Amino acid sequence: MTYFKKRYNSFTFAFRGLISALRSEPHMRLHILSAVAVVVAGFFFGITRVEWCLLAGCIGLVIMAEVFNTAIETLTNLVSPEWHPLAGKAKDLAAGAVLMAAATAAVIGAIIFLPYLLRYINSLV
Repeated sequence: MTYFKKRYNSFTFAFRGLISALRSEPHMRLHILSAVAVVVAGFFFGITRVEWCLLAGCIGLVIMAEVFNTAIETLTNLVSPEWHPLAGKAKDLAAGAVLMAAATAAVIGAIIFLPYLLRYINSLV
């Protein structure tokens, strides 16, 4: 197999994983919907390049955390089909990582969008 064919296959498997997470995880769909809303708000308010970079990083961080969480939950279900306290702890830790990523993204989003929103509201009054 050629070098480029192997790289192509790697990307194919990676995209398959993202699509699988999107189809099977309700929280992933919620994260994607939130990301779309953030992008729409970014265009509406005309945010700066630096703000776009911060938001893109946050979106990527949250989606990446959700994919890792899904992978950990799937693997845990494979190796421990019956309930086990350590399996539960692993799942809780992975979910906690997603929560932290989402909370961090929300704080950064509030720091970025709140001044724009207040300015917009003041312009209406």
